[in-house]
Amino acid sequence: MQNRLDSQLMRRTVLVLNKNWQAIHVTNVARAVTLLFAKQARVVDPQNYATYCWETWSQAGCTAQLKVRSANLTIGVPEIILLARFDRVPRVAVHFSRRNLLQRDRCTCQFCGAQPGLCDLTIDHVVPRSHGGQTNWENCVTACWDCNRNKANRTPTQAGMRLRRQPHRPEWVPLFSSSKANPRWPKFVFSKAV
Repeated sequence: MQNRLDSQLMRRTVLVLNKNWQAIHVTNVARAVTLLFAKQARVVDPQNYATYCWETWSQAGCTAQLKVRSANLTIGVPEIILLARFDRVPRVAVHFSRRNLLQRDRCTCQFCGAQPGLCDLTIDHVVPRSHGGQTNWENCVTACWDCNRNKANRTPTQAGMRLRRQPHRPEWVPLFSSSKANPRWPKFVFSKAV
């Protein structure tokens, strides 16, 4: 039973900061502990911003709430690590997908403002594909079934409908805004609003 719990803990997410404290990645506990042991990273205490090397973190008095155990060692599960060397600044481009489009539009129909639920929202091309419209951030919005059916194969102007917001490429990093994000990460994750 304990081995299964330790295995689950080793797969938990850990926020990775580069040397100038900018969030650049999310990894798992196993990789974070490996980086810590190799002296390529330090653990960051999200409460007081103190950093710990392998020796201080692996001592029994570490501040972590969760711990993993091996035959000879008990070590705290880090939530955030700071790389010892500078790593590149992450790309902020968000991949176009239904899930990201729903997040950008806040699961709201961009014509009537309804929030019917994920299953009842469709992707609508502002300029229909039959009129040369592309499938991209600047031409797609979420729409409820009724609005999508009413607009049909026309532009919003032709259909007499008005968009609530012009579609745009979002500038957030979905990696850090996911449901798996740790509630103590927001101090370290600075992402632009959609």
